[in-house]
Amino acid sequence: MFCTRIALFIGVTFAATILTAQTATPSQQPALATPFLEPPIQVPPHSLSKQTSTYEDWTKIDLAKSGLPLDATGSVPLSKADVKGCTRELHRLTWRANDPVDLYIIRPRGQQKLPVVLFLYDYTVDATATFQQDHWCDVATHNGFAVAGFASALSFQRIRSPRPLREWFVSELQEALATSTHDVQMVLNYMKTRGDLDVEHVGVVGQGSGGAIAVLAAAADPRIRALDLMDLWGDWPDWLRGSKQIPEEERAAYLKPEFLQRVSDLDPVVYLPQLQGRAIRIQQVLTDSRTPDIAKDKIAKAAPAPHEVTRYPDIAAEAQALGTNGIVKWLGKQLGSGNITEVKSVH
Repeated sequence: MFCTRIALFIGVTFAATILTAQTATPSQQPALATPFLEPPIQVPPHSLSKQTSTYEDWTKIDLAKSGLPLDATGSVPLSKADVKGCTRELHRLTWRANDPVDLYIIRPRGQQKLPVVLFLYDYTVDATATFQQDHWCDVATHNGFAVAGFASALSFQRIRSPRPLREWFVSELQEALATSTHDVQMVLNYMKTRGDLDVEHVGVVGQGSGGAIAVLAAAADPRIRALDLMDLWGDWPDWLRGSKQIPEEERAAYLKPEFLQRVSDLDPVVYLPQLQGRAIRIQQVLTDSRTPDIAKDKIAKAAPAPHEVTRYPDIAAEAQALGTNGIVKWLGKQLGSGNITEVKSVH
C-alpha cells in the first residue's frame, strides 16, 4: 500500500524496499549484545534505552526539557552530489551514543534561505533508499523549497545492538515517539546553523507513525508551520486495541494499564487541538487497516477545524484527488515558496 501511494504522490517507485520493510518482523532485528549498566537511581530507568547510554526524558516532547543538549553535536558530512540542478547532501548527526541520525537535505543550487519540508515516513520505510532517489531534486526545484528527511527512532535502519530481538517501534512506543520528536527539533537546530535554510518556515509530511511524530513535534516547536498528515496514527488505547499492525500474540501486553499510561501524554489526539493557527491537512483512507475506524474518528474530531480532514474510500480515490504533485504543491503554498511547475511522474 505504501509503495503505490508514494509512487503516485512524488513520482518515485519504492515498491521493493517498502514492501520488504512492511513485511519485516521484529525477529529480523539485530542480535542482542551485552547490555549497558543500570542508570543511576536518581534518573528514571525508562529514560535509558537498551541501545544508547544517553539519558533522555521520554515523558517530555519539548527538547528543552528532554535532557539532551540543545545544539546538534558531532555533525559529519557523509556525501554530497550534484543532481539535476540541485544538491543532495547526507549528514550524520549525533546527540545520543550509538544512535546517529542520518539526515538527507536536497536543495536547488544557487538559492538561499529556502523554506524546508521535512518528510517523516512510517517506521517501516527505508529512508536511505527513499531519499537517494533523484526525483527528489525535481520536487525541491519545482516547488521552491528544500527537502529533508531521516528515519525515525526504532525504524529498522536505526536499530542496533544491544537491542533485544523482540523490541520494535510499537513495543517501545514511548521511546520511539519521544526520541523521534526530540530528533525533529535537533534536526531543525542543526539546519539553522547552516545559514542557507529558512527553518522558521518548516512544513512536515507525516505518514503513519511519522504522522504521530509530526504532530508531537509541531506541538513542541513553533517553527513547524504546516502539516500534511497521511493516515496518522493516534488515539493509543483504541489504536493498540484494533490496529492490524500489531501481532495478536503481542497485543495484550500493549493494553496493560502501565503501557497505556506511558504513552498517554504522547497521543496526537491530545495535541491536535493545540495546533490552531497552523496549516493542517489530515488525509485518511478508510480502507487503511493499520488505524481502526474508531481511532480515525477520534483523530478527525481532534483536528482544530473540520475542513482540515479529508477522507477517501480507498487509495485510488486519494491518488486521483491529489494528483502527482498534490502533497508538495499544497505545502509549497502554505509556506509561501510558490510552485513553479507540476512535478511529472517518473516510473
